[in-house]
Amino acid sequence: MRILVWHVHGGWMDAFVRGPHEYLIPTTPQRDAWGLGRGGRSWPSSAVEVDPADVVAAEVDVVVLQRPEEVEAARILLGGRPVPMVFVEHNAPRVDVPNTLHPLRDRDDLTIAHVTQWNALMWDCGTTRTTVVEHGVVDPGPRYRGTLERLGVVINEPVRRHRVVGTDLLPRFAAVAPVDVWGMGTERLPELGFGDRVVALGDVAADPMHSALAERRAYVHPNRWTSLGLSLLEAMHMAMPVLVLATTDAARTVPGGAGAIATDVEELVRASRTLLADPEEARRRGAVAREAVLARHALGRFTADWDVLLDDAVSRGVRRNRAAAVAVEGSAR
Repeated sequence: MRILVWHVHGGWMDAFVRGPHEYLIPTTPQRDAWGLGRGGRSWPSSAVEVDPADVVAAEVDVVVLQRPEEVEAARILLGGRPVPMVFVEHNAPRVDVPNTLHPLRDRDDLTIAHVTQWNALMWDCGTTRTTVVEHGVVDPGPRYRGTLERLGVVINEPVRRHRVVGTDLLPRFAAVAPVDVWGMGTERLPELGFGDRVVALGDVAADPMHSALAERRAYVHPNRWTSLGLSLLEAMHMAMPVLVLATTDAARTVPGGAGAIATDVEELVRASRTLLADPEEARRRGAVAREAVLARHALGRFTADWDVLLDDAVSRGVRRNRAAAVAVEGSAR
């Protein structure tokens, strides 16, 4: 199958392009949001960069969209050809929850694929067909060592997103142990005046970051309102014990024995003290985390679920096109 898909969410794409298909990724000289291409990532050769001008003549079986604006962008690139579409909804709604109307609601020409059951519950998609394909990640392996009495966090744009991703909670953990923070925009953390126990380490490539993160005693996931973070799933794959706010869909993935999960931040802080004082207990809980995440978020399950969804989308598209052709033929008589 040949899939047209923009490079929007790099972590999600890292798993998506591991399926058994060919992935056509629009690429422009500017390498901007509408033409990032592979973005320098070490993806399989089946992830192919394509000039947007060449899409009109390319064989495309299905389009996988991640932004509402891509519906029209895809129509233009395809020259108006009716190609089946699946829209990936990465985000939980942010306005007027739980009455938020999805921008692609009440459509019969596409399927909305939510990445968590929570998102599917909270978005009002009207009559648009919906499904859920939960995240999968490329397994970095059980790298956990936990030799450093420090806590690790991965947050993108922690200053701009602030309370949404729980940046304001970091000093409460830093009172127990230094908190090392990786991610885009972390260089702005000193603006918040948290002191030298919240350490900004920048946007680092996955391989060195994973190795460094695995040296920390535990992973902190302070997000109040996001979809299930891929960095959390990666930490669990590495067999790290995790300290997680029990919000959105976290409780579906994180058992209590994997570290701690609660809406009471002080409960998580107390658990961090336990893990810092007892490395063996930390390793035991990390093993539970890895077992749990492999059961629900393994890459093989993710790509298999997408295969089913893509086959269904293509089949529905064929039936819809046939029905449209019959209707046109009938009206011409």
